[in-house]
Amino acid sequence: MQEEVRKIILELGDDPEREGLVKTPERVEKSLHYLTRGYQQNLEDVIHGAIFTSEQDDMVIVRDIEFYSLCEHHLLPFFGKCHIGYIPKGQIFGVSKLARLVDMFARRLQIQERLCQQIAQAIFSTIHPQGVGVVMEAQHLCMLMRGVQKQNSIMTTSTMLGSFRKEQATRMEFLNLIQNHR
Repeated sequence: MQEEVRKIILELGDDPEREGLVKTPERVEKSLHYLTRGYQQNLEDVIHGAIFTSEQDDMVIVRDIEFYSLCEHHLLPFFGKCHIGYIPKGQIFGVSKLARLVDMFARRLQIQERLCQQIAQAIFSTIHPQGVGVVMEAQHLCMLMRGVQKQNSIMTTSTMLGSFRKEQATRMEFLNLIQNHR
């Protein structure tokens, strides 16, 4: 990878041997491995047994989970907040595991639409709640730095499963709760 980064620097018109760029190929390789470490993770290891029995059946919400990802189209960052809600049906997650779950999927080459869906599906298939809602809001550097250069644009995606999809009242409760606390 380092040799390819060196070639990119040359192609861009700079000298990969100049002082500020000599170690750039090594730094880029380390950075990309870190930023895409989600490929080396799996759901079972991330959850690490932090699923607990609970008779609680009221909505659980974790808001404002920050995430950072790389757009698969331009390899530019997109970042923002993820809001997760679910209604337990016998099992709940240890709260930090939801943030780790977001990171696992975000730390891959992504599009926001798929990222949102992957998070919701992972929760739904792991603890089988009555329903799951995931809303993500992000700024995409491919929109801000290049192309249309719209500095205040925010992309919002949502995935609703189970009762969050079927029952408007449940969906609206979730959406109202994540909006009313900003």
